[in-house]
Amino acid sequence: MAAGPSVAILDDYQRIAQKTVDWEQAALAVTAFDRHISDVDELVDALDGFEIVVAMRERTPFPAEVLRRLPDLQLLVTTGARNDAIDVAAAAAAGIVVCGTDSLISPTVELTWGLILAVRRHIVAEDVAIRAGGWQTTIGDGLEGCTLGLLGLGRIGSRVATVAQAFGMHTIAWSQNLTVQRAAGLGVTAVSKPALFADADIVSVHLRLSARTRGMVGAAELRSLGPQGSLVNTSRAGIVDREALLDALDTGMLGGAGLDVYEQEPLPADDALRSAPATVVTPHLGYVTRQNYEVFFRGALEDIEAFLDGKPIRVLPAP
Repeated sequence: MAAGPSVAILDDYQRIAQKTVDWEQAALAVTAFDRHISDVDELVDALDGFEIVVAMRERTPFPAEVLRRLPDLQLLVTTGARNDAIDVAAAAAAGIVVCGTDSLISPTVELTWGLILAVRRHIVAEDVAIRAGGWQTTIGDGLEGCTLGLLGLGRIGSRVATVAQAFGMHTIAWSQNLTVQRAAGLGVTAVSKPALFADADIVSVHLRLSARTRGMVGAAELRSLGPQGSLVNTSRAGIVDREALLDALDTGMLGGAGLDVYEQEPLPADDALRSAPATVVTPHLGYVTRQNYEVFFRGALEDIEAFLDGKPIRVLPAP
């Protein structure tokens, strides 16, 4: 079958895109990039001539400057139903259609608990120790009877709460729009923001990054969480003040942190977070499961076929 429109798939780190769906059967000429391209000029050169681009979540930003320099681009597909790294208004002005896909929330919920358990029971440190010949070098903290504080009680936060309750934990939550009634309906106690950090043993972040949430977790909040407390962030790095977090970890003001998201991704090799004490760090794996990638890439192919048929689906509206 002759190849049709040219499609670029970005940030396919695991080289899974072309194993997930049959792009050739759909008569598409696909090029997958398995490394991140951070330089704007290099990105524009790499995408020159492509009519369709599939972006993996928010790994590669598409501001107005980049979109204006891609005259052949007609369709930009993002995996997931929204993407704050794409200037959708600028795309619309340039005549570029932006579409999303469905996604699973379970992978992020699962990774959140993986990080909580790893931090509280020192799983990574014990793995390293036993491979070096050691045996029982730490004392962990159990979960039953502890308090989990949820910064955000949306789709993901509410699922995390359900698991916490199965562990026998008390669950509390805060967000700017959270009501007592909604929290109670999920078996969660709504509290003030100061109370969340003062009363919780573990705080897990599940908010969208916006102007009002950027830097929301700062030195005062981390100090309140304290040297026996843990912070887990599988949401967006910018919600937590980076320098305050590093200082809290270095001084022992915070007991530990599990981090999956960073201001700059991939995380630079010399970044201080790679060597911060009392941490478990993962490379933004929250959505990275085989099942979720299947949803992403099958949805991307559906978007492309619908667009080529003149009936685009899951179009992201311009603000």
